[in-house]
Amino acid sequence: MAEPYYLTTAIHYPNGKPHIGHAYETIAADVIARFQRLQGREVRFQTGTDEHGLKMAQKARDLGVTPRELADEMSGHFRELFDILNISYDRFIRTTDADHHRASQAIWQAMEAKGDLYLDRYEGWYSIRDEAYYDEKELVEGEGGQKLSPQGTPVEWTEEETWFFRLSNYAEPLLELLAKPGFIEPASRRNEMIAFVERGLQDLSVSRTSFDWGVKVPGDDAHVMYVWVDALTNYITGVGYPDGGEMWEKFWPADLHLIGKDIVRFHTIYWPAFLMSADLPLPKKVFGHGFLLNRGVKESKSAGNVTDPMELAETFGVDALRYFLMAEVTFGQDGSYSAEALVNKVNAELANSFGNLAQRTLSMIAKNMDGKLESFSPAADDKALVAKVGEACAEILPREFESLNFSVGIEAWLKAVYACNAYVDEQAPWALKKTDPERMKAVLQTLFIAIRDLAIAIQPVVPEKAGAVLDQLGIAGDRRNYADLADTAWFEGLAATGHTIDKPTPVFPRLELVQEEAA
Repeated sequence: MAEPYYLTTAIHYPNGKPHIGHAYETIAADVIARFQRLQGREVRFQTGTDEHGLKMAQKARDLGVTPRELADEMSGHFRELFDILNISYDRFIRTTDADHHRASQAIWQAMEAKGDLYLDRYEGWYSIRDEAYYDEKELVEGEGGQKLSPQGTPVEWTEEETWFFRLSNYAEPLLELLAKPGFIEPASRRNEMIAFVERGLQDLSVSRTSFDWGVKVPGDDAHVMYVWVDALTNYITGVGYPDGGEMWEKFWPADLHLIGKDIVRFHTIYWPAFLMSADLPLPKKVFGHGFLLNRGVKESKSAGNVTDPMELAETFGVDALRYFLMAEVTFGQDGSYSAEALVNKVNAELANSFGNLAQRTLSMIAKNMDGKLESFSPAADDKALVAKVGEACAEILPREFESLNFSVGIEAWLKAVYACNAYVDEQAPWALKKTDPERMKAVLQTLFIAIRDLAIAIQPVVPEKAGAVLDQLGIAGDRRNYADLADTAWFEGLAATGHTIDKPTPVFPRLELVQEEAA
């Protein structure tokens, strides 16, 4: 039976249309999901939208629509984007879903039964943009003495009756959890969270009365749940909480929560504490990735540098965008994007290197061998190339992808592509056609073997384009998993069927930078 793997993104706040940061996180999660499936695991991949809270209520009021109308429209934009980006999610969850309301109320009741909820009055600083409470000592001073959150967002003094969660009771178990190797990655985030807990935990306000757009507190309809109680619960809603059952038993605890570095506190302090209170198992890993910057600058509407990922995908292609983001950025650190960088990288590495390798190899097989594969005896150079490619595709890339080091894994893959191109130049099959046709066949078929391995390995990153290469090779759909890379008899088996290759069509066309993007 396949080993289960449960992966989630943060659920995205839809008070505006999705931006490149939403695309980046979700593409990364999709690469992980596809990679794990190719490893033979049964994957459940969840993403979605976080639709409650004061921000949504205020935005809807400003637009003259209901919060539900705004949520429906904006959530639709996210779903459309993820479908365009070829995101292989199993569930797109919305916090307005009926089963999610029920799950949120169930975890609230479990925390209440534990004695961890009590009614009191909250006085303190709240950031509407972050949907977060901050201690006075966490605030920084902005222009004109304005008080700002650690994220640089405005805060306002809030006073209201509220339910509190006894977060202060969980300092010791949280410190134990945070010290556990691998629970938070990258490791730099762990130290920040440990320091936060060691400074002393205050009980957390977990309800609001100043608006009503959210999940009602059970037994107290005047209060709606603090948005983070509701939002975080989505991870267990999606696998059957509170009913349990087969999906719950199979997939919880989650193998990975993939989130942005700015919400690590909520996922590694608040969320585990809620789960501890409800006597539920804790997730295995939380990974806080960095920000994606536009030419080194954080995107913002005021700066006028917000990138529409739909437009980007339409202009350059989905797989080109996916490849650039995964290959260019060291995952876990901040990275930078520009249209020029994308075009240059994709052209150099996919079009000119891998794409050209596949195109000219298959063209020569189609032209010089009538497209027919034959059994052959590889020479030492042939064996060396196949071994080098096999190591990159079956060992290095999977190892690095398992550790979420996507750029490192892709770099190893690319070096194998370069090795193939160097082999082409050294062997010169076009010259061998006249001097040694049998050797030409061996060279071309060695490249055929290598291209198959390269295409299988890179599928998580460029699923459509890698699939197109494998189609042109004639590799069956059920023979494209990572386990198939260990099969040394596949080529002989394929050749024995009388398999022939048609004249190929280019899979990775060169990209052009339009003038306004170049400006």
